[in-house]
Amino acid sequence: MGSEDFYPEERPVHQVNVDGFWMDSHQVTVAEFRRFVKDTGHVTTAEIAPDPAQYPGADPSLLVPGSLVFTPTAGPVPLDDYTRWWSFMPGADWRHPEGPGSNVGGRERHPVTQVSWFDARAYAAWAGKDLPTEAEWEFAARGGLDRQPFVWGDEHEPGGKPSANVWQGQFPWENLLEDGYAGTSPVGQFRPNGYELSDMAGNVWEWTTDHFTADHSESGKNTAAASSCCIPSNPRVDTARVENSGEPYARRVIKGGSHLCAPNYCLRYRPSARQGDTEETSTCHIGFRCIIHP
Repeated sequence: MGSEDFYPEERPVHQVNVDGFWMDSHQVTVAEFRRFVKDTGHVTTAEIAPDPAQYPGADPSLLVPGSLVFTPTAGPVPLDDYTRWWSFMPGADWRHPEGPGSNVGGRERHPVTQVSWFDARAYAAWAGKDLPTEAEWEFAARGGLDRQPFVWGDEHEPGGKPSANVWQGQFPWENLLEDGYAGTSPVGQFRPNGYELSDMAGNVWEWTTDHFTADHSESGKNTAAASSCCIPSNPRVDTARVENSGEPYARRVIKGGSHLCAPNYCLRYRPSARQGDTEETSTCHIGFRCIIHP
């Protein structure tokens, strides 16, 4: 797991073992999530107004159902202020990914978005499955390749063409659309990896079960099998880091990058790349897929 060549949170490289599992060949789609909602009546996090007690001092106009939506900027901007391209959109949810004026008509085979970690976990339980740990996800994403930077090997764009639905051009204003998609794409549009898993790079980020910690070596510490003499087996980080964070919810690891990842800003569509988002977060570029343990 991990890499020494890119972002600090991917370090150190360390070895782990995972038991066998089955993984969905693609991200959960809009059509699949719709069946879940119809069967259970599930109401997603984005469709519920936030509790004011959990967000003291928040602008009351933002304490309404809604979610985060990306809007490209008109030109180059400093990349240290994400509020220039992300904004809270009242009425944005999985049925309306870009806000009230949008819908998912014709996107039934696209990955569902605007789903929180809680929504992903509820779907997995309904389907009789689980969300993967970070170790399981990274093992699956590598597709049998050892320590290669990308799910398809060591070359960024083999043959000079995009191998995943990611951002081409200068983020967040210049999207060259060389992959053919400005937003999400139908699942399975790009060549799968060595385990026949589609979109393990790009399209949408994917939730895992692990709590996020910037010390990647901790992915092997919270397991009874971990010791100085042994390779950790089935590692997972079960302890939340919420103390003094100022956030009402814990952060979970997301993996895989998305259609908004660009080399000039977020080269995170790689197996070792990792990021943390709070459990209640939902955006137009986060989804999930499930696994089954035999």
